[in-house]
Amino acid sequence: MKLANVLKAGSALAVALSLTAASAAPAAFAAQSSDLQIFSWWTGVASSKALRSMIGVFNHEYRGVKVTNEAVAGGAGSNAKAVLASRMEAGNPPGTFQVHAGGGSLLSWVQAGDMQPLNALYQSQGWYKVFPKSLLNLLTVKGKIYAVPVDMQRGNVTWYNPGLFKKYHLAPPTTFPVFFKDAAVLKSHGVTPLALANHGNWEATLLFSDVLLGAVGPAKYDQLLTGKASWNSPGVKEAANLFNRMMSYTNSDYSALHWQQADQLVAEGKAGMNVMGDWAQGYFTTALHKKPGVGFGWAPTPGTKGTFGVVSDVFGLPSKLKDKTPTLNFLKVLGSKQGQDVFNPLKGTFSPRLDANPKLYDAYSQAAMKSFKRDRLVLVIGQGAVNPGFTNSFNNAMEIFVTNHNVSQFVSALTSAAQSNPLS
Repeated sequence: MKLANVLKAGSALAVALSLTAASAAPAAFAAQSSDLQIFSWWTGVASSKALRSMIGVFNHEYRGVKVTNEAVAGGAGSNAKAVLASRMEAGNPPGTFQVHAGGGSLLSWVQAGDMQPLNALYQSQGWYKVFPKSLLNLLTVKGKIYAVPVDMQRGNVTWYNPGLFKKYHLAPPTTFPVFFKDAAVLKSHGVTPLALANHGNWEATLLFSDVLLGAVGPAKYDQLLTGKASWNSPGVKEAANLFNRMMSYTNSDYSALHWQQADQLVAEGKAGMNVMGDWAQGYFTTALHKKPGVGFGWAPTPGTKGTFGVVSDVFGLPSKLKDKTPTLNFLKVLGSKQGQDVFNPLKGTFSPRLDANPKLYDAYSQAAMKSFKRDRLVLVIGQGAVNPGFTNSFNNAMEIFVTNHNVSQFVSALTSAAQSNPLS
């Protein structure tokens, strides 16, 4: 099924799946009187529509529960995370909230004692068999699993304009030499080679994360993220120099743009390429109505072929809730095949369940699903990979680096950040 058809049928599909699930629901799916707050940073066109569809499935299965969407706008959740921290500190947690899989924000809440393990839920729903172990490992601390994944996204994607690439006889930029060759040709024709947005001060971090992965390879990259390798190393310096060279091919107004605006430059042919996670695919298809392979093309970021940069949105069970039942019921829907089949095609992501139906997804997502199951998985800096302290310091260092381009100062700042916020 083409994604365009899924989008048109999104509401109908949500209702159909909801009614099917409700008709077969056990006695536990009884009317509830409690309210449920769902906290996220999903305020974009595609993500908002997807969340509403998921809530629609929940509302049909668990009638009588008032669901409040507590979404807070802000790139990569920067604003939402600040609001969430205040609520958690005040002992007023939402029913459930969005975090990224990995050793970053999820782990910090677990270590603070703010999350309740979900092993019993996984056992009762049979999820140990339907989610890949490599993903569950990112949600597990000392044998206890603390979150349910709702989607899978790839963080190492170069998006490009197929019309421009055909016009100027360019090849997909899967290596650094090809990228810079493409960039030079585009620039010579008055086209911005690489659209960059950094209004949220996380987009440049994502770009550098991908450049670093391509420069040092997945093994050394993992060592850096786990504190087993020094950030003051030749590979990091090489990546910083490559990043600086890339910056010479970007738009000058990047600090004023949100990530969607950079994607739009590519879609309109005003820029040739953009590096962004594949939530961009949802924007291309849902908001801009572009067809995969026609309105936009894609390739793994330079040097990262055979590697999948994991960015997975997950939700858990706050330990200080007065009534955990609504949250547990929502998590059942969130992790279910029905819920994920409704949610992901609309958001432009795909279900990480091993029994997910590829026919629900478009050409891009089908390709990403194959990569997810086949390639080596790595985490992405700024998207749940490492602890919040290091991430914040990294973003601060990057904000300075994109302005002064001082490699030595940047590498020194990353080395200090790793020492102050141990990654091991």
